[in-house]
Amino acid sequence: MARVTLFPRSLFFRAIFVLLVGLAVVQAGGLYLHASDRADLQRLGQAREVAARVMAVYRAVVMSPPEGRAALLREMAFPPGTRAALLDAPPVDMLPALLGVGRLIQADLALSPVPSHLRPHDVVVLGSLYDRLMEVGLALPEGGGWLAVRVTVPAPEIWHSTLNLAGFLGLTALAAVLAALVVRRLIAPLGALTHAAEAFGRDVDAPPLPETGPREAAAAARAFNRMAARIRRFVQDRTFLLSAIGHDLRTPITRLKLRAEFLDDEEMRRKILADLDEMETMLSATLAFGRDEAASEKAATLDLVALIRTVLDEAADAAPDLGGRLTYTGPERLPLAARPVALKRALGNLIANAVKYGDGAAVRLRPPEDGMAVIEIDDNGPGIPEEDIARVFQPFQRIEASRNRETGGSGLGLPIARNILRAHGGDVILTNRPRPGAGLRATVSLPI
Repeated sequence: MARVTLFPRSLFFRAIFVLLVGLAVVQAGGLYLHASDRADLQRLGQAREVAARVMAVYRAVVMSPPEGRAALLREMAFPPGTRAALLDAPPVDMLPALLGVGRLIQADLALSPVPSHLRPHDVVVLGSLYDRLMEVGLALPEGGGWLAVRVTVPAPEIWHSTLNLAGFLGLTALAAVLAALVVRRLIAPLGALTHAAEAFGRDVDAPPLPETGPREAAAAARAFNRMAARIRRFVQDRTFLLSAIGHDLRTPITRLKLRAEFLDDEEMRRKILADLDEMETMLSATLAFGRDEAASEKAATLDLVALIRTVLDEAADAAPDLGGRLTYTGPERLPLAARPVALKRALGNLIANAVKYGDGAAVRLRPPEDGMAVIEIDDNGPGIPEEDIARVFQPFQRIEASRNRETGGSGLGLPIARNILRAHGGDVILTNRPRPGAGLRATVSLPI
């Protein structure tokens, strides 16, 4: 079961995700600093406003006769959130204010237009702008007690403006677009390298990768092209070597056949000629496997259903006694770009194996899914032990314990078929059918 993750697996989206998260964190930090500065400025203004309100009340009280001050406070119209009272002692029902706020209020009181002999000789500041409540106590002159002014401070409106959010979203969107353009351009060489590797896997003669772009991308392209050239030379050298071996061996085999004709012992002559025929067959199969002819044929558009029916008809002509045990089910037509001769050979090998070892072949073509055509080839044979399934794709491997010994073969049919299918971008997988003893199933996948 595939693991589900919320983090994107694509390099493009991962890079965009990391860049946007980093940008969001940086912008959030910037907004926090901006909001902190704005809050400090607003609190500075609020402190000045508290000082102005307090001094206005104090000036009105200190200018009136002591016996009329209480009545004055009762009749005075205070601004919203402001209250005042006369006390015999300084107010102490709140915590002392922050030192900076208290000094600021005292400085504003000292600068207010009040005669020096009427200014308070002592000031007590309680509460805090952060608590949204402050109380200022001022000592009245000539032992007249204390004036306590309590002011409710509104909360700073640091996020009141919608420009902050709009700017944040706008900058993030702009950064996302720029990041997408930059990241797409940076990872484009990876996509080109991927396509080149896929093309080279299907065709060793695929064109080289352009060595352009940034220095690192050009270096990777050069390394890939050098690797492809080495592999291409290796394949060519192997092909030349096998061709030379085949040419050199065919001549002595032919001489041996001619000499065997002069033997007087009929039984010995027959056995030698049979061995030589088997050697020639194995040599031809080995040369075909080494040349990998699927890579040299040009691709063309063909009808996969027609190709399957042709292979089945040829198998039926070679084994007329099979009757209805060669069947096809599936769509009536499926266009496919492939190398016709090579693909016919791969399907022919698989169907021939089903006929030889499984007494029939039931071919089923599934409707294409996710850009892949899937062909299932079922036989009625004994199947293959699970531990030997991977081994049958190795050259010259025959699982005689589960296959008919009388059928012969060089053990190259399945390897050749898999090489051809993989050269087309597909593959073949062998599995035993679900019911025990029901036979083997070859599942072929091909891109369409």
